[in-house]
Formats: sequence, C-alpha cells, structure tokens
Amino acid sequence: MLRFSLLFTLFLAACTVQPVGTYGGYTPGGTPVSTAGAPPRPGLAPPRITKALIPAGRYGRHRMRRMVPRYITIHSTQNYSRQSDARAHAEMLRRGALKGPRNSLGYVTWHFTVDESSIYQSLPETEQGQHADYEGPGNRYSIGIEMCENRGNSRAATMARTARLTAHLMRKYRIPLNRVVPHQHWRMIRYADGRDLGHKNCPHFLLDGGRPGLKWRNFLRMVQSH
Repeated sequence: MLRFSLLFTLFLAACTVQPVGTYGGYTPGGTPVSTAGAPPRPGLAPPRITKALIPAGRYGRHRMRRMVPRYITIHSTQNYSRQSDARAHAEMLRRGALKGPRNSLGYVTWHFTVDESSIYQSLPETEQGQHADYEGPGNRYSIGIEMCENRGNSRAATMARTARLTAHLMRKYRIPLNRVVPHQHWRMIRYADGRDLGHKNCPHFLLDGGRPGLKWRNFLRMVQSH
C-alpha cells in the first residue's frame, strides 16, 4: 500500500498544469511554451447564470455561426455609468443597441457579462461572437466574458465571480489555463480593408503597461483556485 501511495503521488506531480504566467501559448515576455495543460480541478458547483439570449436571427445573431470553444477571452466594459450593470448590458445586446465598428458584422456581441452579484448570458457558448478581433481567431474560437465597471459595483467581487465562471467554462470545454487570455492578446486586423489596429489595452485594470504581468497572473491564480 505504501508503494502504491508513493507511485500515485509521483503521478499527480507529473500531471501539474502549466504555470499561471502563460497565456495562449506564450509567456508574458513572448517566449513560446507548450499549449498542453489541464482544466482546474473539480471544485465549486457551476455559478448561477441568467440566460438573456439575443433573439435568434436578429441583431447580433443575424448570422449565427457555430464555434468549438478553444479559448476564453476576458474583457472589461469601460462603461462607468451607475446603471450599466450586467443586466443592463445584456438588455442592450438583446435590443440590438450596441452597434459594431465600421466594417464589422454590424453589432458587438459577447457571451457573458459579469458584475458583483450576477452573470448574464447573451450568446450560446458554441456560437461565435464579435468581441475580440473581427474575423480573427479570437472571435472564431473564444468565449467572451465582459466584466462590468459601473459606479457602485465592486471590482474585486466582479473579478472573483468572473474567475469562478472562467473555471466552470474551462472544465466544461476542457480549455487549459494557458488559453485564458485578455482581450489584449488578440491582434485586431480589420478584415474589410486589412487595416492593423494593434492590441487593445483590455481589460485595462488587469494589465501592466498594456501587457499581461503580475495583475494578470494573480487573476489566473484566482481562476486556478477553483
């Protein structure tokens, strides 16, 4: 029995997930790393999610395109008005109130909006959104999560709820930790005219000088704790 316990301990050590400093196959310094990884260990029950899907065939879902999720992309709304909580953003998406930039598909869409006390879902997890990089891999292969920044909303509680949702989605779709990325990870090249718009400083409060650093690694540790 002692010999079996030792072998089992060595097996677990060999299955450790990738370091939290990696994302999308790169360290914050840009060094390639293995994309192998494991979802977080089984933990808390799935978070409570309120479904408020955009109507099928309308607004941001007038073109419904299937997706197999490979990444999770974290955003922040940069919408500071007091009323702009998760429910308000979900309602704007449902009413087609969020028009996209020129040469996009017409509307900005993402999958989940999170505030200090709630999570609203606007798109099926297996359907492409328009939240990261026009027709790039960020939109084609990633689930988009927006964190609210409205006045009166707790940023710490919002981040904690987002970390729990992220861990749940990782387990559900077997997405490793190094494929949880900030919006900044995706280079935005406008497909209509090929214009390179670079990398967005988003989520701005989790980046250091516009790039993933200590704040981002600490967020990944929160995800991994679940």
